[in-house]
Amino acid sequence: MSRSAPSNEEREVVRSAARWLALLESGSASEEDHAELQHWRDSAVNNERAWQKAQQLRQRFSALPANLAMATLDRPDEARRAALKSILGVVVLAPAVWLLGRQLPVEVWRADLHTAIGEHQRLTLADGSVLQLNTDSAVNVDLSARQIKLIRGEIALNVPGSAPLTIEGPYGRIVLSQGEVCVRLDESDCRVSVVRGSVQVQPLQGPALLLQAQQQISLHRNGAGPVTAFDAMLPGWRDGVLTAQNQPLGDFLRELGRYRPGLLRWEPELEALRVTGSFQLDNTDRVLSLLAASLPVEIHRRTRYWVTLAPRKNTPAKNSA
Repeated sequence: MSRSAPSNEEREVVRSAARWLALLESGSASEEDHAELQHWRDSAVNNERAWQKAQQLRQRFSALPANLAMATLDRPDEARRAALKSILGVVVLAPAVWLLGRQLPVEVWRADLHTAIGEHQRLTLADGSVLQLNTDSAVNVDLSARQIKLIRGEIALNVPGSAPLTIEGPYGRIVLSQGEVCVRLDESDCRVSVVRGSVQVQPLQGPALLLQAQQQISLHRNGAGPVTAFDAMLPGWRDGVLTAQNQPLGDFLRELGRYRPGLLRWEPELEALRVTGSFQLDNTDRVLSLLAASLPVEIHRRTRYWVTLAPRKNTPAKNSA
C-alpha cells in the first residue's frame, strides 16, 4: 500500500514533540515546562502519540555520539546546555521528516485502532469476536469483508465461530474460523501462535499450512519457517503479565522495553543473569525495582525515560534464579 504525504498539521505535531524532547534532554526544563508539556500531551491524542514515537526515535539514535553526549551531560556549566541542545538538534530535530516517514507512517496514524507504548486495548467486535491489541500496535478492521489488517505490533483474536475472520499482514494471511490466535509482527517476520482451535496460514510464498492448538510458526518474505511447539507464556500480555522461566536477563529486558517509553539500557555483563517470575506490565518501573531486589543489579535513572541497569557495586554479576 502506498503512503499518502503527511499533512502540515501532522508535520507540526511531530516537530513539536521533537522540540519538547530536546528541551527535556537538555536538563534545563523547569517545573512550568514539565506542566506545559503535560498539557500539550493531554490536549490531543495525536500529540501524545507523537510524544511516544519521538522517544522511540531518541532511543534508536542513542548510538550516535554517545561519548560526546555523556560528557556533555556531566558538565555542570552553561556550555553543557548549549552543547547538548546542539547534539539534540542533529539527533532529534533533523530527522523529523524521517520520523514521519518511517517511525510515524501515515497508515499507523490513520489506523482504525492503535495503542501507545505500554497501552493494552481489548474490545468486542460486532460479530462477537474479541480483539486485543498489545503495546504499540495498529490494525484496520473491516467486518464487512471479514478482515483485520495488522499494520504494526501484536494482536490476539478470539473468534466464537460465527464466520471465519482473516488477518492480513505483510508476510501472509491467517484465517481463523473458531478459536484463538496471537499474531506478532516484527521488522523481519510475523509469528503466529495458536492458543486454541486451528488456523489456516497462507505465506507469501509456498503452500498453505494448517496449524493446530499449541503450535506456532514464523512467516517471512520468502515463506514460512518450521512449525514448533507453542510457548504458553508468550501471550501473557493479554492479561497484563510478562512471565519468565529461567530466561536470560538480556532477553527479558528487550521484551520489557517494548512496554515502556524512552531508553532502557543495561551493561553487557548482565545479559546472562537468569530471571524467573510473573511481572505486572502496568508498572514497568516496579518491574525494574523487583529485578534490582532479586538480582545483583542496580538502577541508574537520569530521567523517567532514561534508565540504565548495571552490576551492583562490590557484587560480582552471576546467575541467579
